[in-house]
Amino acid sequence: MTDNRRALTEAVFAHCRARELMLATAESCTGGMISAALTDIAGSSHIFDRGFVTYSNESKQEMLAVKAATLAEFGAVSEQVAAEMAQGAIDHSHANVAVAVTGIAGPGGSENKPEGRVCFGFASAGQRPITKTIEFGAIGRDAVRLRTTETALRLILEN
Repeated sequence: MTDNRRALTEAVFAHCRARELMLATAESCTGGMISAALTDIAGSSHIFDRGFVTYSNESKQEMLAVKAATLAEFGAVSEQVAAEMAQGAIDHSHANVAVAVTGIAGPGGSENKPEGRVCFGFASAGQRPITKTIEFGAIGRDAVRLRTTETALRLILEN
């Protein structure tokens, strides 16, 4: 883990610990990298409940209760799916906050959903999920996944 990402992850740890927050993650394009960053910190069990790696549409539906209709209407890479993933992580864990990511790390993409597009969701128990989309661009698969992980950690700190 880079020094910057470690400092960011330690800040998330302190933020959650001070507020007595328990986290869950719902990850698609990062394949567990957010969970890995969180569990690199000793004592992470105080703030991290579990991570869902839901790469396929079927796993999003089975593990997080993402609606088939949402996937059909908006596609897996959408703020609507990110919101349902984040809420599903809350509903299927002991966490009271969750962050979700779904995107196109590359290579590839389409005119409507280009490489580097990542949709983020953040849910808190009892609150409506918030979402945002970031266009990282065609910076390469590894870079998209790393920047997505860092952005997700910042999203936790901001909320």
